[in-house]
Amino acid sequence: MDRRTFSKGVTLLGAGMGRQMFASDGKVEVLQLSRNGWMPNNEELPVLLYRGAFSPGGDMASTMEAAFERNGWPPQWRNGVYGFHHYHSTAHEVLGFAAGTGRLVLGGEGGHELVLKAGDVALLPAGTGHCRLEASPDFLVVGAYPKGETWDICRSAPDAATRARMRTVPFPASDPVSGKGGPLTEHWRTA
Repeated sequence: MDRRTFSKGVTLLGAGMGRQMFASDGKVEVLQLSRNGWMPNNEELPVLLYRGAFSPGGDMASTMEAAFERNGWPPQWRNGVYGFHHYHSTAHEVLGFAAGTGRLVLGGEGGHELVLKAGDVALLPAGTGHCRLEASPDFLVVGAYPKGETWDICRSAPDAATRARMRTVPFPASDPVSGKGGPLTEHWRTA
C-alpha cells in the first residue's frame, strides 16, 4: 500500500469515528435573527455557527460531505456563496467552509457580518438571509440539506404562499455535524 492510499484510508476511518474528526469542543455560537426589511429570517430557530468544527488537512470538502451524509444531510453542491441577498423557503441549509476565508452577512442588508474560514460550519434555518461580501480566491463551500428537502432561491419579500412553505419545512432528524443529540437538538426547539 502506498502512502497516498494509506493516508486516504486513515482519513476515511477518522471520518467514521464521530466526534474525533472534529476540532472544536462542541460549543456553537447561536445567532437569533428577526425579520429585517424584506428578509424574513427565522424568528423561531437560530443560526448555529460551529467554529473550527473540522480539523485542517486532507480533503476537507470530502470529509465534510461524508459527515453531513452520515448525519442525514446529503450534500448537494460545492461552490461559494452567492454575492446577493437571498434565502431558502423550502429547506434548512448547512454550509461547510472547506477552504479559504469568506466574509458573509447573515440576516439581510445591514445584518450580521461574519468571517468564516476553512473548518467552520454554519447551520441556517429556512428563511435566513445570507450573502457573500468577499472571499479569498480559494474559497470553497459544501452545501447540504436534510434528507427530502430541496432548496429554492428567494430574492424578495415572502408572500403568503412563501410564508406558508417556510412553516411546513420539516424539523431535521439530526445535527449535520454531530448527529443525534448534537447542538441542533439543544438550540432548535419545535413549538
